Amino acid sequence: MSYLPSRREYDFVLYQWLDIPALCRHPHFAAHDRATFDQVIDAAYKLAEEKYVPHAAKSDANEPHFDGERVHLIPEIKEALEAYIAGGFLCAAFPPDDGGLGLPYTVTTAANTVFSTANIATAGYTFLTNAAANLLRVHGSERQKARYMRPMVEGRFFGTMALSEPQAGSSLSDLRTRAVPQPDGSYHLFGNKMWISAAEHELSENIVNLVLARIDGAPAGTKGISLFIVPKYRLDADGRPAARNGVRLAGLNHKMGNRGTVNTALNFGEREPAVGELVGRENQGLACMFFMMNEARIGIGLSAVASGMAGYRYSLDYARTRIQGRLPSNKNPAARPVAIIEHADVRRMLLAQKTYVEGALALCFYCAHLIDQQEIEADAARAEELRLLLEILTPIAKAWPSEWCLKANDLAIQVLGGYGYTRDYPVERFYRDNRLNPIHEGTNGIQAIDLLGRKVSMNGGAALAALAARIRATAAAAQAAGGALAGHAAALLRTLETALSVTAVLTQAAQRGEVDLALANASYYLDMLGHVVVAWLLLDQALTAQRAAAGAAPEEAAFYAGKLQGCRFFFTYELPKALGHAELLRRLDDTTLNMPLDGF
Repeated sequence: MSYLPSRREYDFVLYQWLDIPALCRHPHFAAHDRATFDQVIDAAYKLAEEKYVPHAAKSDANEPHFDGERVHLIPEIKEALEAYIAGGFLCAAFPPDDGGLGLPYTVTTAANTVFSTANIATAGYTFLTNAAANLLRVHGSERQKARYMRPMVEGRFFGTMALSEPQAGSSLSDLRTRAVPQPDGSYHLFGNKMWISAAEHELSENIVNLVLARIDGAPAGTKGISLFIVPKYRLDADGRPAARNGVRLAGLNHKMGNRGTVNTALNFGEREPAVGELVGRENQGLACMFFMMNEARIGIGLSAVASGMAGYRYSLDYARTRIQGRLPSNKNPAARPVAIIEHADVRRMLLAQKTYVEGALALCFYCAHLIDQQEIEADAARAEELRLLLEILTPIAKAWPSEWCLKANDLAIQVLGGYGYTRDYPVERFYRDNRLNPIHEGTNGIQAIDLLGRKVSMNGGAALAALAARIRATAAAAQAAGGALAGHAAALLRTLETALSVTAVLTQAAQRGEVDLALANASYYLDMLGHVVVAWLLLDQALTAQRAAAGAAPEEAAFYAGKLQGCRFFFTYELPKALGHAELLRRLDDTTLNMPLDGF
């Protein structure tokens, strides 16, 4: 059975809800139309089914291994990536001037989510390469773009980002990797990096490591961090890979899931000089890297969606075909058993999965659409509003899907029962793969602190105000529509106002100097605001579905009915949880903060 995303869901989100073809009215995207977008997405589905799905279980069972000289991967990974590159997917979102196809980011995001759903581990190599190339497109010099970015866009070089260190983890201010200036303008790097995905393999001609380090004499903390290109192979005068550079594999990390993506510990400058090039200005590396990390955080949210979607689609098909038991009202043991989807508790689990993954997909695609809108917006005030919206939604887009789509995977296992807990079925693998996402690219707790400690108060609260305005606009439209949607709108407005008042309590506490107390329950804050945001997007989609349902054919009417029922489920079962979190947050509860350390 196919567990790729529903193509009908894609058509609804991209065309009926977001109206992506409207971008083509702008000169920046005028070369494209819906037919182009459909061709790209259709090709993604075909390639994913042919080259990505077949080896997903094999790469999980045969993870990379290091023989002391080289890392070995199953050959199907390289075959899939070569087909991906040949299909033009790696370069699709880059401007034509940079060797790309100039497609909207939302469309390429949709295509790449298909590959991630098919095989998240293999998709990870090109995901990182795309993000690294995009960083150099914005922050690299013209020479660096020609020598490193363009080969990545062409698929000849792959890319990584190397931030974490064994002793520092997520605390970037404690980085120790050194960069020593050389007379020729280059730098020699010395240090160790940990948890670096895709940093050692033979899938490409070269690997472009983007590395955070401190130039000798730089200020302490994050203000003294610079960004460097440190390739696996140094380039000759013509840009071809030449001598091996001094970045070496110290060992492989063996992970619970996502096993087909090589994950490494790296040593810099241990045997020979690790020669690097400065990207941007000295001590401005974190600002450059966060450009890549913000893109990666939306990508991590979509990775969570992909694994959650795969589990939902597989368990839905299983529930339709698995015959077991009878309804509680049927006491006749001779009666024919029913498909388990007819049991209310199984429907509950499927509805929860549906709303988690479809809500998270809507959130991430909405963020991708904001990026496209920023690209073409000429009005400065409007562009700033789009930027602020993306800023406040990014930590939610990373953390909420990776929390709740993981819950969807948990429910998928439960739907399959004992079978779900075995490796005979893929849902346990989907769970293991997804478990990385709450950790990846800044843990969910770090995203929560970023949201509450910085994003909601930035620019005098302008980002939160812009978000609230959009939520209120959707609620007003739902109230005008009447019926059930009007009731949902009232609940959404009530919860939004509660969340805003709680935000004021927390920010005021921080302004009084009680920062640790204000942020002690930041994870609950992100969950609260995340539920409000997802409820808003599901309500906005419900408005689209309700309008489209009038006069729809029976099969289409069923799809729209599912959208409306999914919205109802979220507002009935999930949104009330935000009010419980709000009450905890309003009290400035200090239970976790003041737990005695020796009390554990």
